[in-house]
Amino acid sequence: MTATRVDADLIRRLPKAVLHDHLDGGLRPATVVELAEAVGHTLPTTDPDELAAWYYEAANSGDLVRYIATFEHTLAVMQTREGLLRTAEEYVLDLAADGVVYGEVRYAPELNTNGELSMAEVVETVQEGLAAGMAKAAAAGTPVRVGTLLCGMRMFDRVREAADLAVAFRDAGVVGFDIAGAEDGFPPADHLAAFEHLRRENVPFTIHAGEAHGLPSIHQALQVCGAQRIGHGVRITDDIPDLAAGKLGRLAGWVRDRRIALEMCPTSNLQTGAATSIAEHPITALKDLGFRVTLNTDNRLVSGTTMTREMSLLVEQADWTVEDLRKVTVNALKSAFIPFDERNALIRDVVLPGYAAAL
Repeated sequence: MTATRVDADLIRRLPKAVLHDHLDGGLRPATVVELAEAVGHTLPTTDPDELAAWYYEAANSGDLVRYIATFEHTLAVMQTREGLLRTAEEYVLDLAADGVVYGEVRYAPELNTNGELSMAEVVETVQEGLAAGMAKAAAAGTPVRVGTLLCGMRMFDRVREAADLAVAFRDAGVVGFDIAGAEDGFPPADHLAAFEHLRRENVPFTIHAGEAHGLPSIHQALQVCGAQRIGHGVRITDDIPDLAAGKLGRLAGWVRDRRIALEMCPTSNLQTGAATSIAEHPITALKDLGFRVTLNTDNRLVSGTTMTREMSLLVEQADWTVEDLRKVTVNALKSAFIPFDERNALIRDVVLPGYAAAL
């Protein structure tokens, strides 16, 4: 396969994999409007196009705390069985329409218990909706496999409860765990007991780190808590004083040499102030230095993005080639939280033939 530049039409046809995508950040604007009316929740606007624009404008504040606050309205419509079933099913169908063949969706079940559902009932309902979406996508000829990551909210006290649910549902579609929420001031080691429990139970986990906080957050996530992947991780460049020369510090060397996947989300990082531009986003330099970088959407509604858009931006503004896009897609599958043989099958039977066919 040659290092050929790609256009938008080609990108739409390429098979894609996403590891870092939040369920409550990816609703369809029209669905938010309809569900909000059903539950009596007031939105900034009831016009779906205006609502999408409101989200995008609010998310472009450069402030992670304000970015997270935009989730008030999506979470408000995800407190009932009906709301969760619909949003989970549509989530899968939207991935399939974007050419995604493997995705991992994450959410914090504790944030969906303001109605009558328990955390366990939330997980059961979301899994039912995801299964319905996967069945519809397969019937339409666009199959996509979706695994679930349960999140604990690092600033609250139910992280261990969420970890217990990840253990309980690991044979029912839950493939791993994460902690999310405001990173600065809430170090991952605060929840060490939950991570030790997950390790004892052989449940893999990733940790949001190196986005709003720097190297200490990444170090704790890896060397204290034992994360197998890092959510975002853009601040790993703090340990590479000269990106052009590529001289790595000890932590950066550990991340690269142990093939620890970085779940990078360029558009989201621009919105939260973790990066300054697509052209200068660390994902490109880290890719060129041999890090296992993966490309992700983070929150499709909030960031106004898709995997096709993220790929297109890198092609247009950072000179990425089809080989670069194939590499990050394979990287994602190599680091997915599903069994080795299933990862290999997706790479061998779906991704590589899909790239060959698209070219």
